[in-house]
Amino acid sequence: MPTPRKHPSNAQRQSAYRERQRATRIAGLRAKNLPPAAPIPTMPSNARWSALTRMAQDLLKAARKEMESYRDERSEAWQESQRAEALQETIDRIDEALDCLAETA
Repeated sequence: MPTPRKHPSNAQRQSAYRERQRATRIAGLRAKNLPPAAPIPTMPSNARWSALTRMAQDLLKAARKEMESYRDERSEAWQESQRAEALQETIDRIDEALDCLAETA
């Protein structure tokens, strides 16, 4: 026995599929605390871009904090090593990136 049809026509079936896809995209954006994209692709999404910039700043700040705490927990000998210098250079680059992001916001 064939499965009964949910939708009377192919057009309605496609419409339901597109609606499910849209709902999934919106739910994904909400899970990331991002506003939905502009309905028209050529329209700017300033709120979305601002939210993404803030998220990038928060991630960089968290990475910097973890790196600094890692460095501070190491011995004095380690803090004078090449690895410590490389870590400090990475922290400095993160600071530069944060400064650039602060200028754009």
